[in-house]
Amino acid sequence: MANLAPNQILSVQGSFPPESTPSHRRRPVRVLFVHRDADAIDCCLQELEKGQFAVRSDLVLNLAQCAAQLRTQSYDVIIVEYPSPSFKGSQALQLLHQTAQEIPLIFLTFGIGIESIAELAAQGAFEYVELEHIAQLPMAVRRALNEKKLRAELQEAEKALRHSQSLYRALVDNPSYGICRCEAGGKLLDVNQALLTMLGYESKAELLAANRASEIVLDLGERKPLAGSFPEAARVEPIEMEWKRKNGTVLKARLSGRDAFDEHGNFNGCEIIVVDITEQRTLEEQLRHQASSDSLTGLANHRRLFEALQAELCRSKRTGREFSLVLLDLDGLKQINDQYSHLAGDRALCRLGQILRDCCRTVDTAARHGGDEFAVVLPETCIAAAALVGRRICEFLERDAEEPVLSVSVGIASYPRDADTIGTLLYAADKALYAMKSQKPQTLRRASAMHGH
Repeated sequence: MANLAPNQILSVQGSFPPESTPSHRRRPVRVLFVHRDADAIDCCLQELEKGQFAVRSDLVLNLAQCAAQLRTQSYDVIIVEYPSPSFKGSQALQLLHQTAQEIPLIFLTFGIGIESIAELAAQGAFEYVELEHIAQLPMAVRRALNEKKLRAELQEAEKALRHSQSLYRALVDNPSYGICRCEAGGKLLDVNQALLTMLGYESKAELLAANRASEIVLDLGERKPLAGSFPEAARVEPIEMEWKRKNGTVLKARLSGRDAFDEHGNFNGCEIIVVDITEQRTLEEQLRHQASSDSLTGLANHRRLFEALQAELCRSKRTGREFSLVLLDLDGLKQINDQYSHLAGDRALCRLGQILRDCCRTVDTAARHGGDEFAVVLPETCIAAAALVGRRICEFLERDAEEPVLSVSVGIASYPRDADTIGTLLYAADKALYAMKSQKPQTLRRASAMHGH
């Protein structure tokens, strides 16, 4: 390793694509490295260049320098050495997150074990790339930038919805806000054009005839008035619900408004503001899916895997029922890449991912653990039943007619039979996997060793 001097801060220029490259790729990606090894940084820049990134990067050696650098320069992503002597333990990780604020963090790891990965996961650091699998870095950076963009779009959407609302009459003609008034018994009295458009009705008379207010009032609550018995408590807290449009499609709406009272303080109806949040909820769902899914195979990623393991561990402690973990390692992936191309290697990973989906129940969680490693979490499943699942996966691969022929090594462990924590459960399954791999032909073991085992 070529280590840098303690007080050294470097600025490194990555190569830029030609002018014919689309504009979004010509814009340089600003990267801050918190790393001591110049050779590792060179490897990162080379892989990012292969991934068609234009990179401008700076280098600092510790957390203090990182904080100082962020005060003078903005960055798209921060790549951090882990483990590092400059910060240790959960408090240092929390401080790093606070320092980075909204900037995505990617941990560049080397030789860390399952427990260290679990520690990163527990602190919310789900993006990491192992140095021996540095080719995955461009994908991790692209995913981090996409998530950052979606998060910014989501914040803008929420900011727009939180924007201060003006007087009721100013809202009536605003196409973004549906308005309706109903009497104390729930009958609609008036609606604006925006609400007609949201619900797909041609005219006010048609909607009034359908009298949709009855479902609105029931959804807001059985009580009348909605917010209280006196005008001072007349404002209704916003709620969300799903309505059916005239054509049967779903409208996701956020409702707010106020109760109406007569001059004697008696409740005589309500005025409701309706905001269509269907697109916002769709964007949020896309963000959640991207954050928990592997971009290549579509399976759960390592973040979702740890969440599923934690959920099953808590359930098992509560119910006393065991669950099992199946670890799988795709044999000879590097050999497939070398002989057939990396595209065939990606296809092999996707083929295995599809077989895992075919072999899983809806309650199971199939995940890509990283690289050529996969995992399946089987709730309320004993180790004997989990062994049948592993055998079925192998049989499905044997019957797969697509070339090249694929095989996997399988390791199985159950909780609490084999372990009492997530880390020890992963270790037990990993140990069983390598026991199976060691029994395979020597040529296969050599192929496996070539890609990092």
